[in-house]
Amino acid sequence: MVAETTFTTKAAEETKRLGQALGKVLRSGDTVLLSGDLGAGKTTFAKGVAEGLGVTQEVTSPTFVMVAEYSGGRMPLVHMDLYRLGDAALDAALTDLGFDDYLESDAALLIEWPQSLRESLPDALLIQVNTAPLPRVDERNFQCRATGLNSWQLLDEWVKQWLF
Repeated sequence: MVAETTFTTKAAEETKRLGQALGKVLRSGDTVLLSGDLGAGKTTFAKGVAEGLGVTQEVTSPTFVMVAEYSGGRMPLVHMDLYRLGDAALDAALTDLGFDDYLESDAALLIEWPQSLRESLPDALLIQVNTAPLPRVDERNFQCRATGLNSWQLLDEWVKQWLF
């Protein structure tokens, strides 16, 4: 089983295809934590994940709404963005968002800006998106780490899906 790996994409379309590969192997209850600077490609990746699940709705960054729910694929996708939440307000905001209900639902969770949340989720796939320095501005490195048995299995299946 794979516990850590890094994927490299060279263009936005390839980033989207990497997301599609993950979407094809996501299972109900999987949690993916997606970190990276503004403009790193997180939303492009999320669009690919949704497409891989079979979601036909347009995926946008949930920065201002914090939670976007997508249906119509093989399972619901909940796309969260915690960028606007500070550590002090996190618990109250997560309660207001119904976070525990999402964790117990049949949806897959994709959470951007999860820095404050990492310690409270014992089994999640952590993905850090890093941009390459000039002149390779379209290149992205996706550093991935599984933190529990389910996320290890997910990462292993994702690697297989991407390679074949």
